[in-house]
Amino acid sequence: FHAQKYASLENVDLVGVVDIDAARAGKIAAECQTTALTDYQELFGKVDCVSIAVPTHCHHAVTRDFLTHNIDVLVEKPLAATGAEGHDLVDTAARYGRILQVGHLERFNPALRSLSGILTAPRFIECQRVAPFVERGTDVDVIRDLMIHDLDVILSLVRSPVVSREAFGVPVLTTEPDIANARLRLASGCIANITASRVALKQERKMRVFQPDTYLVVDYGAHSIRICRRARASDPTGMPNLSFEERKVGGEDALEEEIRAFIRAVQERSTPIVSGQDGLQALEEAERIV
Repeated sequence: FHAQKYASLENVDLVGVVDIDAARAGKIAAECQTTALTDYQELFGKVDCVSIAVPTHCHHAVTRDFLTHNIDVLVEKPLAATGAEGHDLVDTAARYGRILQVGHLERFNPALRSLSGILTAPRFIECQRVAPFVERGTDVDVIRDLMIHDLDVILSLVRSPVVSREAFGVPVLTTEPDIANARLRLASGCIANITASRVALKQERKMRVFQPDTYLVVDYGAHSIRICRRARASDPTGMPNLSFEERKVGGEDALEEEIRAFIRAVQERSTPIVSGQDGLQALEEAERIV
C-alpha cells in the first residue's frame, strides 16, 4: 500500500520495493513500475527517504540502519518492539539530523481531524477498537497491535501525562493478550477507558468524548462524528436544551495523507505530525499497560 501511494505522487520518484520474498517484491514492483530488490541495504545512497513496514521485532535494526545512512524514515507502528529500542531510534534520528515519522494512521483520519475547534477540555474518553482475527500483527500483543492507536490519539488530544493505570488482558487465539482493557487517569483529571480486541466478530473503531456541555462520538470507519451540545439557555421547565448534529467528513485517503505529510516533512526539514517522540510516548504507555 505504501508503494502504491508513493508511485502515485507527482513529487516523488519510487526508486524500489524491497521484500525478502523475491516473487512478492517483483509483483509489487511491476504494479508500481519500479525496481524489485530483496536486500534493503541496496537502497543506501539511492534514496532520500523510505517507508519501513517489516515485522515489529525488525523495526529497530532496519530503521536504525537507514537513519545512520542519512535516510529519513516513516516506520509503521509501533515505533519498535521495546521502549529502549524506541529511545535509541529517537536519539539516533536526532544525532543524524534525520526525519523520523511513526505510522499512527488514525491521526490522519478525517473524522479525527474534524475535531479541531470542537474538542476543548475532555473529561472522559471511551475508545473501542475491535476486529476479527487476522494473522497479520500477531507478532505483538493486542495492546501494541491495536490499542496503541488509541493511546497515541488520547495522548495527542489531551496533552497530559498518564499518572495511573489499571489493565486486564486475556490470550484467546495466541499466546499474547488478544483482548485487553485499560483505564488511564491523566494529570489533567481526564479518565480514558480503552478496549481493544482482535477476536471480535465485526470491526468497530469508535471514540466517545465527554467534556463540559458537549458529547462527541467519532466513528473512524464511517468517517463521521456526532455532536450533542447543551445550549446556554434552558427550556421553560428548567431542563437543558440539547442540539444534535451529525457530520459526514471527507473521504480522504488517510494513508495517502500520512505519506504526503511525511514527504512534506522531508522536503521542509520540519517536525512530522506524528514524530518519533510521539511514537515513543505511545509505545512506553503500551509497555506500562502490558
